[in-house]
Amino acid sequence: MTAARLEHANITVSDPDRAAALFEKLCGWRERWRGPSQLGGWTIHVGSDDAYLAIYTNEGRGGPFRKGVPLNHIGIAVDDLAAAEAIVVEHGLEPFGHGDYEPGRRFYFFDWDGIEFEVVSYE
Repeated sequence: MTAARLEHANITVSDPDRAAALFEKLCGWRERWRGPSQLGGWTIHVGSDDAYLAIYTNEGRGGPFRKGVPLNHIGIAVDDLAAAEAIVVEHGLEPFGHGDYEPGRRFYFFDWDGIEFEVVSYE
């Protein structure tokens, strides 16, 4: 069997520039690409050389979005959990669900469109 890795996740948001700015700062990512989507709308790819988050908008034809339909949350691993939480707060978002249990420490937040993210540190 071939080894696999998650290459990207694609999420729909109301403001892709705002979301891209958050993840560039929170994760130390860079913008890899931006442009019109194949089926309409607009997409910004932010990530590393190996993986990215495709941040899509269908230009006002969607939302508000319901959590868990069908996505529950997206997990992001960071080295410095306190610094990551400060960035989330700086962007006007509210961390919750702090936990310190194996295999690491974590917190959660909802973005402006109700997408839930888990931020975890294994340090």
